Amino acid sequence: MMDEGCAKMIRKIEDHIRQKYGVEPEHPWGKYPENTTYKARENEKWFVLVMPVARHALGLPGEGVVYVMNVKAKPELISMIVGAEGYLPAYHMNKQHWLTVLLDGTVPAEQVLERIEDSYILVTESASERIYEAVRRIPKGKVATYGQVAAMAGNPKMSRAVGNALHKNPDPEGTPCYRVVNARGELSGEFAFGGPGEQAKRLAADGIEVIDGKVDLKKYGM
Repeated sequence: MMDEGCAKMIRKIEDHIRQKYGVEPEHPWGKYPENTTYKARENEKWFVLVMPVARHALGLPGEGVVYVMNVKAKPELISMIVGAEGYLPAYHMNKQHWLTVLLDGTVPAEQVLERIEDSYILVTESASERIYEAVRRIPKGKVATYGQVAAMAGNPKMSRAVGNALHKNPDPEGTPCYRVVNARGELSGEFAFGGPGEQAKRLAADGIEVIDGKVDLKKYGM
């Protein structure tokens, strides 16, 4: 039986991941309905696994089970943190690159969320870089759709992830994300690219005509 403190922590993890990364929990194993996975939208790879594990299987005293979270982490962090209270070698995963975190309140919630952020970045950094490289290949005077960028980045199914990566673009000058539009040629919302009308201004500077918030894909599309 899960205690209320653990249940609260798991709800906090689920809400945080849903709000920050737009990812819903999945339960891929019918035989183990309490095992919950979270996949990055960029590449469909796990970045968090929550599950109950028998205490004795983790070398912990007492009987029953404890809920844990497996996350990806840098080897240097793992070597430093394993052995600290609440941090264990990865259970049933690569111990050089994954870490097990107790969810019984031993590890403070803020640290749990930090480990999730670290894991997400490690799992998605290669996919994001492929997206940025694809965007850098869009020539001046042309636009590409999110789907086209996804295909150029090697995964046609991650068009939604393209938008997520571009809004975190660390190099807006070198990676012209304003050249990306939706499948109807419509520009992004006004919150993007520095304020209202900014995307249209940058496209106009490229020689691309914007009419009523749209670009003619037949004329300007790649």
